[in-house]
Amino acid sequence: MLQLALIGEFKPDVTAHIAIPRALELAANAAGYQLEFDWLPTTQLEREAEQQLASYQAVWFVPNTPYVSMAGALNGIKYARERGVPALGTCGGCQYMLIEYARNKLGMLDADHAENNPEASIQLITPLACTRTEVITNCLLVPDSRVATIYGASEITEQYGTCNYGPNAKFWPALEQGGMHISGVDSEGEARIIELSEHPFFIGTLFQPERSALKQLVHPLIKAWLQAAAQAA
Repeated sequence: MLQLALIGEFKPDVTAHIAIPRALELAANAAGYQLEFDWLPTTQLEREAEQQLASYQAVWFVPNTPYVSMAGALNGIKYARERGVPALGTCGGCQYMLIEYARNKLGMLDADHAENNPEASIQLITPLACTRTEVITNCLLVPDSRVATIYGASEITEQYGTCNYGPNAKFWPALEQGGMHISGVDSEGEARIIELSEHPFFIGTLFQPERSALKQLVHPLIKAWLQAAAQAA
């Protein structure tokens, strides 16, 4: 039985939060796994995150940010990154993965999210010029990346929820040099998927792969995350 943690404040009216349990069920059935999952609010991880997450084989940092507690979210991401726990971050979860890595791995201690701190000296996540709402996007995958292997394709089509913020492109060179790799870009060359190559599974997407479940489709990325969880178990 796989034990999974969904990190973020659950809201029953958020489409992604409706889709995630369905996506998990579809992927688990396809892979032949049984699973249980818990929604963990970010405030719960402000203290003793390691102890609270120790029983889970994988973590998913879910959409619908800003999280109530940035500290709790970053504690959870740091735990998964440092302990090799399979981690998936979608939409806002991906953005917070970038912030955690910049702060704790690259020493950019002031890296922040403009939604939380518009006066931050390092605005790693900034407002988009055009809000993306329910946008379908094509994404080109970097050859030989883990994501390209998972999808078994060089180009994919995915969907956004409502996205008002995105990574600040001027910091990508520092992130790439520090080991945080862009593995998927849109038609304009903007980063859409990130991964850590040395980690068992640490992947973030700015789109919402969980929405595939609304069409009763098994998503390869979610299935691969469960497979990584099974290997960790």
